[in-house]
Amino acid sequence: MTNQNPTHETALAFRALHIPGRPLVLPNAWDTASARLVEEAGAAAVATTSAGLAWDLGTADGDRLDRDRALGAVARVAAAVRVPVSADIESGYAKDAAGVGDTIRAVLAAGAVGVNIEDALYDGEGDDAAGDGGRGPLRPVAEQAERIAAARAAADAAGVPLFINARIDTVLRGAGGVEETLERAAAFLAAGADGIFVPGAVDLGTVKSLVAGVEGPLNVLVGPGAPSVAELAALGVARISTGSSIAQAAHAVVRRAARELLSAGTYDSLTGGLDYAELNTLLGGAR
Repeated sequence: MTNQNPTHETALAFRALHIPGRPLVLPNAWDTASARLVEEAGAAAVATTSAGLAWDLGTADGDRLDRDRALGAVARVAAAVRVPVSADIESGYAKDAAGVGDTIRAVLAAGAVGVNIEDALYDGEGDDAAGDGGRGPLRPVAEQAERIAAARAAADAAGVPLFINARIDTVLRGAGGVEETLERAAAFLAAGADGIFVPGAVDLGTVKSLVAGVEGPLNVLVGPGAPSVAELAALGVARISTGSSIAQAAHAVVRRAARELLSAGTYDSLTGGLDYAELNTLLGGAR
């Protein structure tokens, strides 16, 4: 018998987008406007950026945001688009595995069908030069595997094949190379993760080794200077995301325009903005 649960069907559709060599490309969004623009550009799904979302809510990234505020924003994004939504939930907005399970139930209630869960252990500084995470050591493998298993169990109990993207920060934080990353990846996949996300891994040789060694879809984080989508696809990458890069670029325009106006009294930084009527129609229309 076919499952008629719309969330179940959406989750299955989202899973099917992760194809090695034909990657799911995600220009990450942080609010309803950016989500609608990403969808309008042709994205097959929308993924949130924890950094962009935290900044939009007036908070530093790095587990500074509480679960309710974070998932309230995710719910608004999910309500704004027709395509599947994946939520970056940092390290799970919880101190222990049971709390991660609670977060997953809230994620599903918000309308998302995928999550990123990272293995960074935050030091409270909220410092993140690379986007979407604070500095600090990594959680022990067994502890992180327990948190992922709790997420899997919560989703399974709800009857939703949630796509769990396990983020591994070995490369980003210089906490290990390919071997350590693959060890973590194997443990996290065994615990119930569906894919592996290794931010900071953009060297083509490293990416090739990760694709070969990870027994699941590999997600690569891109930005200025990273290999092209075509190059990463040729290596077998299954998912490509921008993290906080688009939010950073958008906020840079705000600062440039404000400084130009207040100092030079000119407006050249505003050249190339979206047409008012076009934007108003897109964002004011029914979902």
